[in-house]
Amino acid sequence: MSDTTTTNSPEKILYCSFCGKSQHEVKKLIAGPSVFICDECIDLCTDIIQEELAKLPKEEGDDSLPTPHQIRENLDQYVIGQDHAKKTLAVAVYNHYKRLQYLPKPKKEKLDKDGKPVESSADKKESKVPAKAMVDGVELAKSNILLIGPTGSGKTLLAQTLARMLDVPFVMADATTLTEAG
Repeated sequence: MSDTTTTNSPEKILYCSFCGKSQHEVKKLIAGPSVFICDECIDLCTDIIQEELAKLPKEEGDDSLPTPHQIRENLDQYVIGQDHAKKTLAVAVYNHYKRLQYLPKPKKEKLDKDGKPVESSADKKESKVPAKAMVDGVELAKSNILLIGPTGSGKTLLAQTLARMLDVPFVMADATTLTEAG
């Protein structure tokens, strides 16, 4: 399954390196470095690759976001009580991630000849992270959560558990110097 020349013809007859069909038996024969592949083998390979990809688990971001019920069940495993806080956090976190999924994808920056980013007047008008995202006429507004409660009520544990579950970083800062008591 390589190039073959006939002694009677000055023209080289090319063969597919995979199936062995000649260039006259197929619609298209694509040449690579010392190999050839026909359109039929390309179609077959495409089908095989698509079947293999369908068997693979979906990557992160492909509807792998847990539902509010699943988030609350996970919190229930680590935090006792605080049912209202767990429900509220589960819904808020879910809505936050849904909002992130529907945000417009960042545009690639235009670069000048020196490789520096170039801003157009339209880019200056657009916010880098919009406070509201629109999806099919539905407004997805940004929201924040403030956990308030006495010492030992589980605020930090709730936040740490959520961070661990969602595999996101957790940062805690001491603000006692900002309060009247501190």
